[in-house]
Amino acid sequence: MRQYTVEQVASLLGLHVKTVRNYVRDGRLKAVKIGKQYRIAPRDLEAFTGQPTPAPVNAPHAEASSIVSIDGIARQEMDRLSTMLLASLGRGPHGVRVELVYDEERANLKIIVLGGLETSAQILRLVDALVRE
Repeated sequence: MRQYTVEQVASLLGLHVKTVRNYVRDGRLKAVKIGKQYRIAPRDLEAFTGQPTPAPVNAPHAEASSIVSIDGIARQEMDRLSTMLLASLGRGPHGVRVELVYDEERANLKIIVLGGLETSAQILRLVDALVRE
């Protein structure tokens, strides 16, 4: 089971490390002492804050940045594709940023996708399906 250090809890809560240590010593925040360091279980942190435990500060996190370039796309088709894409984002995956840039002279649409790996992959699959229609 994952446990937090005092430093991680301080960072997560925006507190000074000494403040967190004082909460532990006062018994307000339950912790286990391992060697010379305290460890706080996620359930104890949740009980202390009354909030779900966020991911640890140093937890691995991966994101993707993708640019899809579609050449030879007329304005009307670009409007249809962008409307469908943006409408699907409203009810679909969150934690992703999508921007569209259209160059009418070159009939080129660039779709910029920034976000988590799985969410970005879902968006790219959707773009692929819309382009193939």
